[in-house]
Amino acid sequence: MANEAIKVIAGIDTHADTHHVAVINEHGKPLADKEFLAVGSGYRKIIDFITSYGTVTAVGVEGTGSYGAELSRTLRGEGLTVLEVNRPNRAARRLRGKSDPLDAYEAAKSVLDGRTTSVPKAKDGPVECLRILRAGRASALKARTAAINQIKGLLVSAPDKLRAKYRAMATSALITALQRTRPSGHTADPEYVTLLTLKTLATRCQSLAAEIAAADAALQEIIDAYAPMLCDLPGVGTDVASQLLVTVGDNPERLGNEAQFASLVGVAPVPASSGKTTRHRLSRGGDRNANHALYQVVLVRMASCQRTKEYVAKRTAEGKSKREIMRCLKRYAAREIYRQITNPQPAPDNSDLRRTRITRGCTIAGVARELGQWPSKISLLERGLIRNDTLAASYRQWLMDNTSRF
Repeated sequence: MANEAIKVIAGIDTHADTHHVAVINEHGKPLADKEFLAVGSGYRKIIDFITSYGTVTAVGVEGTGSYGAELSRTLRGEGLTVLEVNRPNRAARRLRGKSDPLDAYEAAKSVLDGRTTSVPKAKDGPVECLRILRAGRASALKARTAAINQIKGLLVSAPDKLRAKYRAMATSALITALQRTRPSGHTADPEYVTLLTLKTLATRCQSLAAEIAAADAALQEIIDAYAPMLCDLPGVGTDVASQLLVTVGDNPERLGNEAQFASLVGVAPVPASSGKTTRHRLSRGGDRNANHALYQVVLVRMASCQRTKEYVAKRTAEGKSKREIMRCLKRYAAREIYRQITNPQPAPDNSDLRRTRITRGCTIAGVARELGQWPSKISLLERGLIRNDTLAASYRQWLMDNTSRF
């Protein structure tokens, strides 16, 4: 009964084969430490070990996204609060040395001192499936690019007969043509061996392309089921949406507010003043892949979103550079995307646009030409499959202003 009144904090230093666990009380006094195997039975023993010293208020775990992933899931399944511990300070480590017990105690003390407050990703839902699919897709993309570069490199030094036939072709046509070839000859003939290798590389490219297409279809299927309205936002497609969802994780509630999301994706403003210069810049921390996804969103919006074009024109007139304007747009895009992830709002019902257009005998192609948009985009807008309030307002106003024409 005495132990039940004691509040304890655990710290865990994770490795591939073993985990070292340390327990301290609420005053920072070391109570015990022990090493366990990184297997299912070891996880159960860890839970029994840390709960035997009192009520566990929190558990600090190193490597919750790698060696400690399954342990974190097991601890959360038992109702324990799991916090992600960053790598120990290297300067302090050099002064006192390093060992698994020391790292485990340091993890527990960082939780007690309030230096560790991050809730790790759950890694137990559809977003984890997105992460795994994206990992395989990225590998396939890199391998396909390498194969294409090898094909073009071999053609540079290939015999003149092969170069004249293939080097002027576009990449897709080149791969198709090489895959359909039927090399014949002797392995001592450079022309035959070159063509044989080119065919092998082209076959590899086509196989990787099929793998990428299958991954894209699986990503789209998960997004349609888990976060279908995220792609309603201008500039957000399957690739961008999946990356941002992976950055947030299966438990978006771990982010307390929109500012934390901005910091996570590397678009939070930080002071960069010195002397007489007073300015801010965007954080260079956070998930750089998510930051790149926001960059893609901004590029698309600057090219196709009227609201963004007007904003760019206004800030350019104020003397802002293109880079500074894009930084501002990335911050605004992060705010909009965070709200859509945490509180999804469906695209507005624009079915009245289609009815009005049909009543007045106007075609989608005619409307698209007048508004300077692709017909497919007008069709998606009419069916409520995309969100573009600016375009919808322009479309509706155009129908009203041109009533006499129909």
